[in-house]
Amino acid sequence: MEPRYKQVLIVRADLGMGKGKIAAQAAHAAVDAMGKTLESHPEWVQEWRESGQMKVVVKVNSARELGEWKKKLEKLFPVALIRDAGHTQIKPGTITVLGIGPALESELDKYTDDLKLL
Repeated sequence: MEPRYKQVLIVRADLGMGKGKIAAQAAHAAVDAMGKTLESHPEWVQEWRESGQMKVVVKVNSARELGEWKKKLEKLFPVALIRDAGHTQIKPGTITVLGIGPALESELDKYTDDLKLL
């Protein structure tokens, strides 16, 4: 079986963001994390693109929890922490989503598999 690549997007569920806001913030994280991965591991991005650009969206319940995930995962994978501009539902600078990868699914799952789907 060929190795599979995916992105993981960790969304803060405690902010009360609407579905559209969550989608926009997750999109920011996906694009930013992919760009960072492209700089450091272009072969991961190529494999991910060719295999369907798999993404998984999971949730945490606080900024503290999201920060802990960032601290743990940024040592292992390219990550992107998204802060909202504050134009609509939440205050400027609020941390909303952490994007990780794309990276090997088997490696990401070692760390993120216990997180609940959004």
